[in-house]
Amino acid sequence: MGVRPRASRPGNRRTGGDGAQGSPPRDPSSTRKTTPARRARGAGQRSPASRRPAQPRAGRGRALLLGLAGVVAAACAALLALVFGFGRARAPDRGRVVEINWPDGLDAGEAAALLAAEGLVESERAMALYLGATGGTEAFVPGPHLLFEGATPRELRQLLTRAEGRPTAKLTIPEGFSRFDIAARLEKLRIAGRKTFLAATADGALLDALGIERGGAVGAESAEGYLFPATYELALDSDARDVARRLVAESDRRWSALAAQGKDGLAALQATLGWGRREVLTLASIIEKEAVVEEERPLIASVFLNRLLDPSFRSRKLQSDATALYGCVAWPEEAPSCAEWSGKPTPAVVRDPKNRYSTYAHPGLPPGPIANPGAPSIAAVLAPAATKYLYFVAAGGGRHRFSESLDDHNDAVQKRRDATAP
Repeated sequence: MGVRPRASRPGNRRTGGDGAQGSPPRDPSSTRKTTPARRARGAGQRSPASRRPAQPRAGRGRALLLGLAGVVAAACAALLALVFGFGRARAPDRGRVVEINWPDGLDAGEAAALLAAEGLVESERAMALYLGATGGTEAFVPGPHLLFEGATPRELRQLLTRAEGRPTAKLTIPEGFSRFDIAARLEKLRIAGRKTFLAATADGALLDALGIERGGAVGAESAEGYLFPATYELALDSDARDVARRLVAESDRRWSALAAQGKDGLAALQATLGWGRREVLTLASIIEKEAVVEEERPLIASVFLNRLLDPSFRSRKLQSDATALYGCVAWPEEAPSCAEWSGKPTPAVVRDPKNRYSTYAHPGLPPGPIANPGAPSIAAVLAPAATKYLYFVAAGGGRHRFSESLDDHNDAVQKRRDATAP
């Protein structure tokens, strides 16, 4: 039997590119496409360093902004705490006031050091920071200031800058207050310093600017008599010169009205004694100190005017205790008798020839007003009672006994002594 050749299976037949048979089988993976999933799996098999994702730039910027915002917020909170917390904190208040001549050109640190040295702030460093955070010290007004314990840093800034809207106080000046009394009350109310106000009301340049007549035998150099008694609303730590201007302006206004009402009496005084406003105010201030009952003011005015005008009263001495006492207040160093003065009239004080305001030792009016008279006393000088009285003495209850002769006056004095004897 012959051998038949085996037929090749179609499925096992392999041909190459040139059709040759018997070529090795092709690796199936060599023709498989790389899909995204396979790329991802392949990437997962890389080294740890190559697998760390890069941080986006936007994320880093956002973190920086958040950090910066936190710093700014913290700084703002600290600033607010300084301004509203420390700025409103009060130092201990023992009632002490400080008259200070504030220097020009201090920076925040120097200003804080000065305030701390005066005992007005507890923390010099915190005050320096506060002043720097609230605008510095360029707006501070140099010159005299009245500062006080218990003021907050915010209030101290208001005072030193003389800011609009700072606290105010009501000043009431009673009739008969002298400028020394007014100065003490101004300081008590923390409106202006006592020494500063007395200096301002005796400043010749200011008096000239205010039109105050400074004539007279001795030349009284003050605004006494021109500081009208009334009630005023004034800011704390006011410039003393501005306070003086305000009071004098009110006096000018009242004088204009009173002079218009008493124009005939003023004309008569000008014709007989050569008086003007200053002399009228001087006599009115004496009446203010002598009178207690209002209806007696024209009677007391008539006594003093009769002493100046009556030819029979040759001494022309007004003999008022009140004038000599003012001399011991205003010029105590001039009169030896004032060294032992206790506040009450004594023969030595009222008759001391070295006391320029003694109307026992010197004839006529004193050099100037001894107080600040109210409208009724001024009106009494312009319209005095028509009498021949030359004397008066206290009769009790604020009233006086008036006499035309010295004998009658001496009798009245003795009766008064008998009535008050123990």
